[in-house]
Amino acid sequence: MQLTDTHAHLYSEEFDSDREGMMQRAFQADVSRFFIPAIDSNATQAMYDLEKQYPEHVFLMAGLHPCYVKENYEEELAHVEQQLEARKFVAVGEIGIDLFWDKSTLAIQKIAFKHQIQLAKKYKLPIVIHCRESFDEIFEVLEEEKSDDLYGIFHCFTGTFEQAQKAIGYNMKLGIGGVVTFKNGKIDTFLNQIDISHLVLETDSPYLAPVPHRGKRNESSYTAIIASKIADIYQISVEEVAQITTDNSKQVFGF
Repeated sequence: MQLTDTHAHLYSEEFDSDREGMMQRAFQADVSRFFIPAIDSNATQAMYDLEKQYPEHVFLMAGLHPCYVKENYEEELAHVEQQLEARKFVAVGEIGIDLFWDKSTLAIQKIAFKHQIQLAKKYKLPIVIHCRESFDEIFEVLEEEKSDDLYGIFHCFTGTFEQAQKAIGYNMKLGIGGVVTFKNGKIDTFLNQIDISHLVLETDSPYLAPVPHRGKRNESSYTAIIASKIADIYQISVEEVAQITTDNSKQVFGF
C-alpha cells in the first residue's frame, strides 16, 4: 500500500527535534510520497535540505503563501520566479487568499495570486490553493484565469458541497485532511456525493492534526488516519483509498 501526503510543511521548526523519527513513522504507516509547499523565501533553504535528505520521497513546490504577502511581496514574487527558472518544482504553491488573519492585504494578495497562477501556466505546473474565508475571492480570480492549462489542488478543502463542485469545475482536486475527522468539520456529511476521483489526501503537518490527535502537532504518518476515515465515508477499503488518491495525486503532479 502506498499513501501520499500531498501537503506537509515537514521543514518546519516544529520537527527539528525529531524529524528523522517523524519520517520513519510515516514510512511505517505506508506514506512514501511527500509534497512540500513553500511559504516564503525564508523557508527555501530548509526545503532544499529536506529534499537532499529524502530525494526519493520529498517533492518541492515554489510559491508565496498569502499570509506572507506583505509590503515586500514584489521581492518575494521575484524570488519565486528565480526559483522556477533555476530548477524543477512539482507545483506553484501554496498560493491563494487568506482573509482570516488580515483583510487589509486583500488587494496585494489578489495580485500575488494572479501573478503566481500565470507563473504556473508559464512553467506548465499545477497550483496548490490556500483558501481561508475567501472562497468568493478565490473563485473570482480563478474565473479570470481559467483555461485548460490551469489545474491543481484546493488544499485543506473545508467548503460546502456547492463550493466543492465549483472548485472541481476549475480543474481542481480537493485536498482532504484532518478536518474530515472533526465533529464540526461538516465535509464528511456530503463527501460521498463527490466522486473519489476528485480527492487527494494531505495532513498540512504540523497543523490540523486529525482526531484523536486534534490540538497536537500533526505529522505525515497521520495520513493513514485520514485514509481510514475516507474509507468509512465511501464504504471501500483503506487499500482502495490509498491507490485511488495516490493515482489522483499522480494526475496532478505528473508522476
